[in-house]
Amino acid sequence: MKKASLWIFTLLVLVAALAVLVSGRVRSGDAPEAAGPAAAVETAGQTGVVETALPEAVSGRQDGERFEDVIILEGMEETVRYEHIRNAALGLEMDYDYENFVRSGTAERERFVSDWDDPDNPENYLELSCSPRDAETVAAAIGALLSNEYEISRDDAFPLAGAGRCIRIDASEVKGGGYMPEHLQAVYIIPAADGCRVAAAHYAIEGSEGFGRRFRYMMDTLTVIAAQGEKRITDGQALSAVRNYCLIRNPELAAAVEAGEAPAYWELMSSNEKEIVVLYRSYTGALIRYYIDPVSGETAVTEQVPGIVDEEQRTDERLNVWDYSF
Repeated sequence: MKKASLWIFTLLVLVAALAVLVSGRVRSGDAPEAAGPAAAVETAGQTGVVETALPEAVSGRQDGERFEDVIILEGMEETVRYEHIRNAALGLEMDYDYENFVRSGTAERERFVSDWDDPDNPENYLELSCSPRDAETVAAAIGALLSNEYEISRDDAFPLAGAGRCIRIDASEVKGGGYMPEHLQAVYIIPAADGCRVAAAHYAIEGSEGFGRRFRYMMDTLTVIAAQGEKRITDGQALSAVRNYCLIRNPELAAAVEAGEAPAYWELMSSNEKEIVVLYRSYTGALIRYYIDPVSGETAVTEQVPGIVDEEQRTDERLNVWDYSF
């Protein structure tokens, strides 16, 4: 009788210990994995990007910290030396391969250019920026611009290990040609509580297995953090945004400008704290001016046709340049 009681007591102790062990694993080991890359892959088949606030990233690394990791490149293991960066103005942190890329980081954008490239005219680079506009709006504008030259594909739930699901646009085929272009692009539009982050990878077709893969590994390290400071359109962003807007509205213009067949150009006319003015000289001879609020991005448009209408006339055209500043 005493032996039976002892055996039951021992069994109860073992069961209780096992329950504590399982409970501890669920709290400290298994739960975080459900929110990592594996979970992102499982949900990648869902349509649409969930516009929810992303948690503040906690990487555990300090800005400027360097370390080594191993990647698979063309079926072979390669040791890569990374540097961790944190750009609070853009609201992101990530790791970049400092032995193969030269970093150029500002409050406006981050750029990583292959150290084999001409930094003033690179072929292989990854560029990141921040927009206060929502991911869908920005993705639609980027897709429209790339469609002038490429046949594009879009994945609205592309998984990134650190940033979660995003919109990815691939431009890897010449429009109407059925063949691959000289240069490829992959653009990631990552939703955030304060707008979105945009990352564009550009690389020559010869480097698709090299630079393309390196950029992909770098993108998996990206995490979104809260952007600090007031977002303002810079002069360069304003000029680029107006150009993008014009080319999207007139797809035939893009090919003509690229071929040098259209006498059209864009220039910065003036800039101050309250307003940026960009001039578009149309191939028709019309002078179109864009008056931009550098904070809100709201833009008013005037038109002047020398010899016909000598004074600027306000048009009904309205846009927000933040939608096109990528």
